[in-house]
Amino acid sequence: MTETPATPTDRPDLPDHLSVDPRSRHYLAAAFEHDVGIRLNGNDRMDVEEYCISEGWVKVPAGKTRDRKGRPLLITIKGRVEAFYR
Repeated sequence: MTETPATPTDRPDLPDHLSVDPRSRHYLAAAFEHDVGIRLNGNDRMDVEEYCISEGWVKVPAGKTRDRKGRPLLITIKGRVEAFYR
């Protein structure tokens, strides 16, 4: 059985605010069925945990630092944010 490649109409629209954490209210599982790309100030970022296009920020891990529950500590970087499907 061959799979047909996904067309842009098969993909849901990317929201203004999206998080990779399933506990977040900004998590959208349907968006992560496809490869999502984030561009910050013209540079592709591969380590984005959360973004907001309208407010112009992304959250990325702060190195190897972890909180007491084992999740990475996040820092906020501001700039021009673009989200797209690869």
